[in-house]
Amino acid sequence: MQSTLQIGPRLLDGFIVTFRLIALAMLVALMLAVIVGVISAVKQYSGTDYAFTFTGFLLLSMPSFWFAILLKEAGISFNNAVGSQVLFTIGDSSVYLEGGTWAEITDILGHMILPTISLAMLSFAAWSRFQRASMLEVLGSDYVRLARAKGLRRGKVMTRHALRTALIPLTTVTALDLGAIISGAIVTEAVFQWRGAGSFLLESIQRNDVYAVSSWLLVSATFIILLNLIADLLYAVLDPRIRYA
Repeated sequence: MQSTLQIGPRLLDGFIVTFRLIALAMLVALMLAVIVGVISAVKQYSGTDYAFTFTGFLLLSMPSFWFAILLKEAGISFNNAVGSQVLFTIGDSSVYLEGGTWAEITDILGHMILPTISLAMLSFAAWSRFQRASMLEVLGSDYVRLARAKGLRRGKVMTRHALRTALIPLTTVTALDLGAIISGAIVTEAVFQWRGAGSFLLESIQRNDVYAVSSWLLVSATFIILLNLIADLLYAVLDPRIRYA
């Protein structure tokens, strides 16, 4: 069993690796969810809407580990086809690397491509459906119809009046899904053999290390609480009718 002195540095290093994956995956998933959700709502029941809906349900039906394995195999096949190491499929960084800071940054980003796609696509599939439903509800509201009747430009109505309000449910869902994202990161790290917080948790469970598992749960719970607090504060930014005393 590890001592507390050994748990701290290993846990910190693991969560640094995991948090950069989670942060980038959430950013990519949110951007895609907003764009796809808005387009699907504006073009409701069109071919584009049906295509996005089919893609979303297809991704939702895939287990996270299976989707990650498919991406890893696709990356290996692509590298074999081009005859070069373009997509990294193992590890969060190269072991022996020369070239300075810029080489380290590009190496880390290269290793993040496939794991980020794996983690982001599964979250995007669910979030885009929430964004579509929220946008449809807002577009049918009285104040949006009034803004259109006053002659405001369509783009201004969409961004300043409809989109800001429609982002509130997505903000809530994103904060509530953070626990599922962390669990998905554990699976993704296991498939791509990352030395992050996921591998730390799995190794601690195999050793029956209660202190290490408890430390991991404490850090994860703190992170989830902070993100939910930030989501609550964002409500006032997105909706001017909400004010905190």
